[in-house]
Amino acid sequence: MRNAFSILLLAVAAMSIGTVSAQKIALEAPKGFDQPTAGNATGRIDSIRYASKTVGTVRKALVYTPPGYSKKQKYPVLYLLHGIGGDEKEWLKGGRPQVILDNLYAAGKLKPMLVVMPNGRAMPDDRAVGNIYGPDKVAAFANFEKDLLTDLIPYVEKTYPVLRNRESRALAGLSMGGGQSLNFGLGNLDAFAWVGGFSSAPNTKQPEQLVPDVAKAKKQLRLLWISCGDQDGLLPISQRTHDYLYEHRVPHVYYLEAGGHDFKVWKNGLYMFSQFLFKPVDVAALPSYTVLGTPAATNVRNAKYPQILPDNRALFRLKAPGVLQAQLDLGRKYDLVKDSTGTWTVTTDTLSRGLHYYSLVLDGLPIADPASDTFYGMGRMASGIEIPGRGTSFYALKDVPHGEVRERRFFSKVTNSWRRFFVYTPPGYDANTAARYPVLYLLHGGGEDETGWAKQGKADLILDNLIAEKKAKPMLVVMLDGNLGGPGGLAGFNEGTLQRFENELKQTVLPLVESSYRAAAGAPNRALAGLSMGGLQTLYAGLKNTDLFAALGVFSSGFFANNPALSDPQYAFMKANAGTINTNLKQLWLSMGGPADIAYANNKAMRARMDELGIKYVYSEYPGGHTWPVWRHDLYLFAQGLF
Repeated sequence: MRNAFSILLLAVAAMSIGTVSAQKIALEAPKGFDQPTAGNATGRIDSIRYASKTVGTVRKALVYTPPGYSKKQKYPVLYLLHGIGGDEKEWLKGGRPQVILDNLYAAGKLKPMLVVMPNGRAMPDDRAVGNIYGPDKVAAFANFEKDLLTDLIPYVEKTYPVLRNRESRALAGLSMGGGQSLNFGLGNLDAFAWVGGFSSAPNTKQPEQLVPDVAKAKKQLRLLWISCGDQDGLLPISQRTHDYLYEHRVPHVYYLEAGGHDFKVWKNGLYMFSQFLFKPVDVAALPSYTVLGTPAATNVRNAKYPQILPDNRALFRLKAPGVLQAQLDLGRKYDLVKDSTGTWTVTTDTLSRGLHYYSLVLDGLPIADPASDTFYGMGRMASGIEIPGRGTSFYALKDVPHGEVRERRFFSKVTNSWRRFFVYTPPGYDANTAARYPVLYLLHGGGEDETGWAKQGKADLILDNLIAEKKAKPMLVVMLDGNLGGPGGLAGFNEGTLQRFENELKQTVLPLVESSYRAAAGAPNRALAGLSMGGLQTLYAGLKNTDLFAALGVFSSGFFANNPALSDPQYAFMKANAGTINTNLKQLWLSMGGPADIAYANNKAMRARMDELGIKYVYSEYPGGHTWPVWRHDLYLFAQGLF
């Protein structure tokens, strides 16, 4: 499954501004883009005054008219806003917009337009003096919305030969002005079709308020642009907006570049954004317009790479001057390219959502990436990169009460060794000492261990969110180690290894949990579930002990269709005990990751046998193959039906 924006191109009609062929736009301004070029025709900047009924005064603004400006022609308009410490002259003083635009016109890259630079502080004394963060001045920036719509725009459209439809108006700004642009532009789509926020400030509304009507935004927006420097402390404002837009499939540009909260970034923002305006837009290409990506959530502290680009390609970078050959092993191998500083770089194809294990292969030696977190997967410690995806908010870190994941070591008489499990205790567990909780025993897959659900699976966040939404009952979740010696994985699977797991579960784990934690006893308060290898363990131990468990969850698993020596005795047991199984189990929940799941055929064959034997079950299918996004979703659904 690919995570590039799977959005149909917006229908771009021939607008009244005229049709201009879409052109390929560079990803970054070239050197000298903000310097005057000899011989270029130049535009003109004039100062205007307009009566503001909103403020009750006459206010000032600057207007840039393009080279060759003629009153016989009608123009679209870009309204360009300043930051909290500036005024109508901030862009002129710090950004040289007239030079940037003159150069773009000379290169044939702009649709002729007027650019209006107003004072966004709508109050009688609108100078940037005194406490610029004072509540009266902050309120004045919000009040500018009315001034803009009811005073300034009517004045411009009465005074200048401009087009008066929403498709011919754009709104953009830097910092505080970026927040205003997103707030006012997205809040008035009947007035603006082109909206841009450069390093948008904390005045920016929450995404749910910015775009409450997703369908309307998709239909009416010609372009939504969000950009920021990678060292800007306000980057999270842009990131949260992008995340929401991505989740809801609202076409937009999310543009990141090297830089902080400064005009280097904002000038480049104007250079890039202005080239899109008032032309047909190739929506499918929008995710490609960025210089940098976002550091992966799985990076170690302060690591900039790997980065995830808006279309979910990943950019890897490693400085290793002494290495002769470097590859990225992400299931598929990519060759890295070395530059003159000894830095190796590669950009992958678009990656599917969820966690991907990977290694760096340096001169033939697979190693973990020092910039990334590591996970026990594939039978060893491996680096991992988390790729964002839609429909994943159920395991997002949210402002809800949180439980804890605790580690417990124990000695197993079955394996004659020290072992451990992890326990999720729900919010309020320590405060409410009288309460007793049902228990879900949760198993990992082959090549993983007891850390799988606690780390890769995000089980705690899934339960936190479900409990907060009252979709699941508070419960303990015991995350076990299903590795009990031998070769491990599916190669070591036989009746003996399955029985060893059953014995440890019954003889050691259940008694320990119920004596050490406030666990409610009895089958109605116990559930057992697992993925892949853990699904087989669940089938074996669960179906044989329905007096101990009232619910079983089998994720991406099934008895082997090509191993009758193991599978036939299990079906014989089901046939002999179908009545007991159906009576005792409140839920036998089987799930798969669709036809791409490597266990799909085994599960399908097993379901057919269960149908013949009269075993009752519930089946769920969620696309994604044999991967953690599928199993996270399995836990999300399965937990809602427990206890």
